[in-house]
Amino acid sequence: MQTILGAGGAIGQALARELRTFSSHIRLVSRHPEKTDSDNECFPADLTDKEAVRHAVAGSEVAYLTAGLPYDHKVWASDWPVIMDNAIAACAEAGTRLVFFDNVYMYDPASLDPMTEDTPVAPTSRKGKIRAAIAHALLEAHRAGKLQALVARSADFYGPGVRNVSILTETVFKPLSQGKKANWLGRDDKKHSFTYVPDAARATALLGNTPSAYGQVWHLPTAADPCTGREWIAHIAAALKTQPRYRVAGSGLVRLLGVFMPIMRETVEMLYQYDRDYIFDSRKFEAAFNIAPTPYEEGIRSVVEAGFN
Repeated sequence: MQTILGAGGAIGQALARELRTFSSHIRLVSRHPEKTDSDNECFPADLTDKEAVRHAVAGSEVAYLTAGLPYDHKVWASDWPVIMDNAIAACAEAGTRLVFFDNVYMYDPASLDPMTEDTPVAPTSRKGKIRAAIAHALLEAHRAGKLQALVARSADFYGPGVRNVSILTETVFKPLSQGKKANWLGRDDKKHSFTYVPDAARATALLGNTPSAYGQVWHLPTAADPCTGREWIAHIAAALKTQPRYRVAGSGLVRLLGVFMPIMRETVEMLYQYDRDYIFDSRKFEAAFNIAPTPYEEGIRSVVEAGFN
């Protein structure tokens, strides 16, 4: 059996489909889990509840922590350390390997071009410091022999059917598809990598089922040579057969919007990711598994074909 802790989001759902290659018994754990396949097991649980997580993990060969929390640093500060501690304790007790699906918030803002698994961990944001601490706790538990664990790290992501959690979909694909102007944060002349969700899910499942991958950080496959903001908008507009109309939301506007919109207020500290080149390097994974990421043109086409309803 393989178990997904936090199975309700875009990554958890995509991962559940990919894990069918490796296991006939997939357990989906979240507050309100929904099956992606008829033979999935749904296991309702709150990941901040230690006993609930212990029962959820019991009997699992591999567990995948793919939870997504509300985009609020206060929620992250209160809940993420508890969730990670619960997952580590449950997996250690059950003899279950643990895979943590992570982001890049912990990297040094001065070292985003390119980002590799060896990029310095030196976060300046509140959310970045939280992510750094929980990833460190997991790898320290691995080094201490408490469990087998690995970190699967993704850039900002996009993909067909991904709703509400992809900044590229929400600020570019969706408004352009509705005949509105796209919005681009920061500077539109800087390159920005995006990880394609089906690639991320497939790679995470593969890592979880590769014993030699444990004890390491892995960047999930992401196409090289990303577009600049204006190029992303041009390519997406062309796929949608519309005009590449857009506005740039600089720090001043985002701060102003943050007065009225909590999500924008939380975005301010992450704007450094959009005022410089943000290039995610996944050559380690590609070389180890001989798997190439989906080209951006193909990924854009798949998102458009899936629609936005």
